[in-house]
Amino acid sequence: MTQHSEDQVRWEREAAFFDQEAEAAMARIRPVDPETIKRYGELRRRRFSKEYRFRVMGSLKGKSVLDVGCGDGENAMNFAKLGARVTGIDISPKAIELAERRAAVNGVSALTSFVCSPLETADFAERSFDVIWGDAVLHHLIPDLDNVMQRLVGWARPGAMIMFAEPMNLSPWLRKIRLMLPIHTDATPDERPLEHAEVAIIRRHVPDLQVRHFSLLGRLNRFVLKDYDYEGASISRRAVVNAFDLVDYALLSLPGMKTLGGTSVMYGHARN
Repeated sequence: MTQHSEDQVRWEREAAFFDQEAEAAMARIRPVDPETIKRYGELRRRRFSKEYRFRVMGSLKGKSVLDVGCGDGENAMNFAKLGARVTGIDISPKAIELAERRAAVNGVSALTSFVCSPLETADFAERSFDVIWGDAVLHHLIPDLDNVMQRLVGWARPGAMIMFAEPMNLSPWLRKIRLMLPIHTDATPDERPLEHAEVAIIRRHVPDLQVRHFSLLGRLNRFVLKDYDYEGASISRRAVVNAFDLVDYALLSLPGMKTLGGTSVMYGHARN
């Protein structure tokens, strides 16, 4: 099988997986909760991974954002609501359809556009974006990560913010324990958490890369929040999540604890 054929099989497999997820979510489209925009536009607390990312990015008003692996458009809605012009790209046709419907429901169609394509074959003009954002996408692209990062950096304007949040496992013994546990996760056959080698690849393309670790106790949030809906949860459930993430932030700030995080936020800037 040629490399192109292998890539095609992988793309089709990924698209089919996320098409199924998007199809199931079509009936659940609703406007973004104003409290969500408050979290990412005003509160921006350090202890929560996504709020932390919005805090680092600062104001998005008038900026051009590339949402890499945009999925159902949830992040794109937040960017647009905060004043950005958003281009989303995803390999799943159904996810793109869902994102477009979500944009219409939220009244931000004029600020958003969506492209269905593998990143490896996407065609954007060089130096087009002020922000390159990815939420749990690079760990699906490990076989071609170096090429993907080169393309992403090429689409970024000089000094643009490059921001990714990814599952990460930097501890060999934690990897062994995880493989022994019978925990079901919804995952595609080609994905796995990033390790040191992949972080090194990303750093080659983003030399000022900063890494902030999250999700130690926060791994338990899936059992506390239904569909990870923080705004819709009861006060008691939100209090539990707040406590988990506050403890995580403190513990994962210690040098000897960093490798225990289950996810990481990585960010830096495109070279001038």
